[in-house]
Amino acid sequence: MRGVIFQGDRVLEIQTFADPEPGPDDVVLEMKASGMCGSDLHFYRAPAGQALAAFGMTGDGAGFIGGHEPCGVVAAIGSAVDPRAVRVGDRMMVHHYDGCGFCDLCRTGWPQMCERGNVIYGATAHGGHADYLKVPARTLVPLPDELSFAAGAAISCGTGTAYGALTRLDVNARDTLAVFGQGPVGQAAVQLAAAMGAEVVAVDIAAERVARAKDFGAAHAIDSTSVDPVEAIRELTGGKGVTKALDCSGAPPARVAAVKSAAKWGTVAFVGEGSTVTLDVSPDLIRKQLTVVGSYTFSPVGQADCARFIARHGVQADLVFTDRWRLDDAVEAYAAFDKQTGGKAVIEF
Repeated sequence: MRGVIFQGDRVLEIQTFADPEPGPDDVVLEMKASGMCGSDLHFYRAPAGQALAAFGMTGDGAGFIGGHEPCGVVAAIGSAVDPRAVRVGDRMMVHHYDGCGFCDLCRTGWPQMCERGNVIYGATAHGGHADYLKVPARTLVPLPDELSFAAGAAISCGTGTAYGALTRLDVNARDTLAVFGQGPVGQAAVQLAAAMGAEVVAVDIAAERVARAKDFGAAHAIDSTSVDPVEAIRELTGGKGVTKALDCSGAPPARVAAVKSAAKWGTVAFVGEGSTVTLDVSPDLIRKQLTVVGSYTFSPVGQADCARFIARHGVQADLVFTDRWRLDDAVEAYAAFDKQTGGKAVIEF
């Protein structure tokens, strides 16, 4: 089979590998879609062997097939896999983490937080930028028939991350929600929150992303390079601020603005990775009785819940994609994706 290897320093290669055979507890997926995520650019851009350090992890990641947003069809099943749970031909997403399976965090569905260390498919083990992918059967999450494989790939990372944060925020129709950062995670958050009934304010520094925000369901869109987003949000909310705010950018100014734009007794969630934030604790947090949460991806149950919600509410999850590629075009695909001038990209098979 073919597989994409990130060599570092903006070099990748399509290499040939033996087709995988499932172990007793494994399945092999025939890939149908493998999303390209901004996190993949760490592996693409970083000097050879240094990408994992950007995530606070050890190891060099060398030799592993990239792609941590896999979605496909079950092609083979290990001898110990319960056929009542998984059958050849099933449409499946992959929860792209695995852990020891025995610690409290693994047992409650959070292998990415495993106390004994975890596996990340596409980073510390082979991922979905290949014709086939072998994973433990317990990592599979069913893809509803109503959804495309590309939508399943999106749910397997960015869209699922947005949904996880919105559920942590308990967003509902009584809320006004500000979403800072209109990359793929922020766009998905706008879509999903609108489907939950919230009045959504989208904020970004890129005019083209601000212009698209209403296509995703935003009631209001703010270009924070031309106006102060905090003041603009206060004006929209009669001086009170939003009941909920979500930062998807990881940018310190956006994090500060998310906190300052929240109303008293409001809740703010951070999902954008990296960097720092400096807040004036008394006026920004304590005297507003503000709740601030960090939200880290999702559990397999949360991923399945997200997929069902999207199918049930007719959310157009594919709307985040602006570029679709074939595996043989991976070099060109990542060179284009590296410019970050479009939206989300996906490799389809």
